[in-house]
Amino acid sequence: MKRFLRGLLLVVILVVALVIWSLLPWYGALIAAVALALWLALTRRGRQTLSVTGVGIATLPSRWGASSVIVIGIAGVVGVLVALLAMAEGFQATLKGTGNDDTVLVTRAGSLAESNSVLSHDSAVLVQQKPGVARDAQGRPIASPELVVIASLPKKSNGQDANVSLRGVGPEAWEVRPNVKIIAGRRFTPGLRELDVGKGAMQQFAGIGLGSTLKLNNQVWTVVGEFDSGDAFDSELWGDKDTIASTYRRGSSATSVTVKLTSPRAFDQYKAALKADPALTVDVQTTRAYFAAQSEGLSKLIRILGTTIGVIMAIGALFGALNSMYAAVATRAREIATLRALGFRGTPVVTSVMLETMLLALAGGVLGALIAWLIFDRYTVSTLGSNFSQVVFQFRITPALLWEGIKWALAIGFVGGLFPAMRAARLPVTAALREL
Repeated sequence: MKRFLRGLLLVVILVVALVIWSLLPWYGALIAAVALALWLALTRRGRQTLSVTGVGIATLPSRWGASSVIVIGIAGVVGVLVALLAMAEGFQATLKGTGNDDTVLVTRAGSLAESNSVLSHDSAVLVQQKPGVARDAQGRPIASPELVVIASLPKKSNGQDANVSLRGVGPEAWEVRPNVKIIAGRRFTPGLRELDVGKGAMQQFAGIGLGSTLKLNNQVWTVVGEFDSGDAFDSELWGDKDTIASTYRRGSSATSVTVKLTSPRAFDQYKAALKADPALTVDVQTTRAYFAAQSEGLSKLIRILGTTIGVIMAIGALFGALNSMYAAVATRAREIATLRALGFRGTPVVTSVMLETMLLALAGGVLGALIAWLIFDRYTVSTLGSNFSQVVFQFRITPALLWEGIKWALAIGFVGGLFPAMRAARLPVTAALREL
């Protein structure tokens, strides 16, 4: 019964320690490392721990095979985890970086995305006349009625068709989005079947190079320019709104209106004016809020998927660490018993075994994080967004993600070394000394 209670207490302490560790910021871990270093350097048992750890590390070349299982297993866990989380981070950063607080997007009430919305011409005009809307030097509202439709183009990677957003805009679109810059060619000519293509879309889709022609809804269009916005609009094709509306038989309707406000503080006034107009049934939110909301669902799914895969792989790495360290303890039984006979207490033995495991885990974590960073940082991919069209984005490996991977590695090392360390401390001295 006592053994069971001791085991239960150990498990509870382990779970609490892992929870605290998962919430620990990098500076908390740094403080813990400094405290451990001071204990090792300034106390008698700490110096004993250093001596035992040095002996254990010196024997690593003789059991490199078993040690490499820990390093490679944990490197795999960290590499996969960091890569998947970097995908979510990059997708979310791309959409959250789109828009700002002084422009708003007006759509039909209840629409989850622009492509699901339809606004009549009269409604599109009305939303531009409300108080709080910024005006140009001629007194005209700075607003862009736009039409978003979904086109299909082959991807460069596999030749298979994928959806891309085709946005019909007027000259006002460039004014409400000053970050969109033509980097090659020119702007399309209103009234003609000409397109400007986002930098990201040009990288991902085939047949849309500068000067090329493509068929959209049985009409031939010419690519005349390439633009760069540094956000989600890089994934789109832009053309003249009226020409796109005629091609896709959308009449004079729009899917949304992007409106520039006099300042972010004018949002509440503008929103109240829209809600008070009985002729309008619309939703309004800042462009920053709209695009941030579009990223939440998929980012959450990727994070859940990445964490689940990481946990499954971590369990495998944990068993590898346990097997390797139990074997190491069995191999060093006589050595540990000799140290115990010379007066070394259980604490230095336990700590030394755990230090050895966590150093191997740290090496695996750093290796996995480095591989993920070298391969995936700024790697460009595309995925299906909320408009059912491809959003081009880059994997984004941040220091916070690297630290998350290192924390996972050290947690695996801690658990993998704890139980073998406890066994090493409990080895009967006389029995271990008689082992050959």
